[in-house]
Amino acid sequence: MIDFRYHLVSIVAVFLALAIGIVLGSTELQGAVLAGLRKTSDSLNSQLSAAQAERDAYAAQAGAADSFLQASESLLLGNGRLLAGDKLVLVTEPGAPSPLISGLKATAADAGATVTGQVTLQPEFNDLSGATEATLSAINGSVAATNSDTLDQSTDPQTTDQQDAAQLIATAILQKQGSQQGQQNQRSQQNQPSPAGLSQASAQTLLNAYAQAGFITVTGSPTNRANLVIIVAPGSVPADGASDPSNPVLVAVAREFAGAGAVAVIAGATTPSSQAGSAISVVRSSSVSSLVSTVDNADTTQGQITVMQAIATQLAGGQPSSYGVSGATSVSPAPAPTAPPTPTTSATPTGQPTSTGKR
Repeated sequence: MIDFRYHLVSIVAVFLALAIGIVLGSTELQGAVLAGLRKTSDSLNSQLSAAQAERDAYAAQAGAADSFLQASESLLLGNGRLLAGDKLVLVTEPGAPSPLISGLKATAADAGATVTGQVTLQPEFNDLSGATEATLSAINGSVAATNSDTLDQSTDPQTTDQQDAAQLIATAILQKQGSQQGQQNQRSQQNQPSPAGLSQASAQTLLNAYAQAGFITVTGSPTNRANLVIIVAPGSVPADGASDPSNPVLVAVAREFAGAGAVAVIAGATTPSSQAGSAISVVRSSSVSSLVSTVDNADTTQGQITVMQAIATQLAGGQPSSYGVSGATSVSPAPAPTAPPTPTTSATPTGQPTSTGKR
């Protein structure tokens, strides 16, 4: 039989073993663990430093490239002749970045285009709820009746009222051009007499109707009809991604402006354009991609130059395409469009007799 002293010795031995384990764990074993952790930490810090150095190198390269493009911008834009004689209007979506808009206006001017003004779509324009839709529909009907316009058949029942509004707004801000079927040279078209459109007063009244109801705001003089339009996409991905109402509305707006005969380009910023559900990605996957060009990095000098080159390419009869760095067909048009030649005049040298052809 095992007596009490044996149990007592066993219990003491167990506790002694635990005490020895604790002492060893806090001395010998702890040192090994800490050494391992320090080694791992040093390795991670080394990797982080390498990544930061690589990031800084890429940032320096990007900065150098941007500086080069800024210095070369005038040459790439034909020294102010790439879009000389053309008029351009900006149509901006709710949330379009202000720096991007300002940059596009400046680059358009550098390319020789006259920026007539800006039409800013308000959040109400993308609201598909019943009350807002009823108001927009009533304005469309009144404007169409006043100006004797026949509205096109809707391509998407969800955005019928927005499509009708875009068609009517286009009559106030865009030159009335002939059909683009067959990709005719747009510069040749614009030099031809345009069919009579709305008077300046009627165009202004039309825009006021939508502005007073809170659907748009207008700056500049967009009623000085443009033959070019840049649609500026929102600066972030919509809350509901591709299914957000703002995306099908943008598709409808782009379809109507391109259908009105204008050369249309949709410009977006780099970060949202690279994400699923962004306006640029939705347009590129829609049927309207065959009617308008898209540029996904228009918040950069390179992208803003590309926007103007995309317009010039279409003016010369080229096909719309997707440009940029996020799922685009190419970075920019290739070959790059060239500016129209500068007109030259020949003069008879002073003091020289003019030949009559007689001997």
